[in-house]
Amino acid sequence: MALIRCDFDSEALELRTAMTVILPDRDTGAPPPVLYLLHGLTDDHTAWSRFTAVERYAAGHHLAVVMPQVHRSFYANEAYGMRFWDFLSAELPETVKQFFRVSGRREETYVAGLSMGGYGAMKWALREPERFAAAATLSGALDLAYIQEHDRRPHMRALVARVFGDRVVAGGDEDLMHLLREADPRRLPRLMLRCGTEDDLLAQNRRFVAACRANGVELNARFGPGEHAWEYWDEQLPAVIDFLLEKS
Repeated sequence: MALIRCDFDSEALELRTAMTVILPDRDTGAPPPVLYLLHGLTDDHTAWSRFTAVERYAAGHHLAVVMPQVHRSFYANEAYGMRFWDFLSAELPETVKQFFRVSGRREETYVAGLSMGGYGAMKWALREPERFAAAATLSGALDLAYIQEHDRRPHMRALVARVFGDRVVAGGDEDLMHLLREADPRRLPRLMLRCGTEDDLLAQNRRFVAACRANGVELNARFGPGEHAWEYWDEQLPAVIDFLLEKS
């Protein structure tokens, strides 16, 4: 596998940014399937390749992996910052297509992430279901409306205010529970959720599972021993990749 750090200019962000990309180094004739793998709140585009064996896991499937840099944005167009949703959903796939030979077919395109990235993965899959065959969240921060209203920690109040400003998350397109209520289950990609039972975000993940059930959305969900930590995410990642690449 080839491990590439790609620095490039982003028109959406109006600055130079970066992504880490894993590419198969043998040509099998067809472009490889591609996984967009999203980082968490305190991480960056290098975290998955530094703290997990993602390169080794991807090699076994001839899978390309794209890991973009989005800072502490919740994968949103920030009220007082930059347009990270536009960057993720529109500019990034086109940039990847321009720079690298990867599949552009829905049947071979996937998204997954951890914590804030788990939220980003589910938001992208629910808002643009025609783009992905499957999506997965690990220990996701999946109830952003709850965070906006109830998380009173000073650093989270400041972060939510910077990202969302006066926008109310509940009932809008940043609210996964609302997106589930509005979704047509027949159009959605296959969805997977994993979360540790010792994780501080366990309750949010259980609420997401309940919302899927209430709205007829099929979800492969499982809870087991684990904390909000890289040991848990690295342990779960092979099963995530197996699920994503599973043929319907």
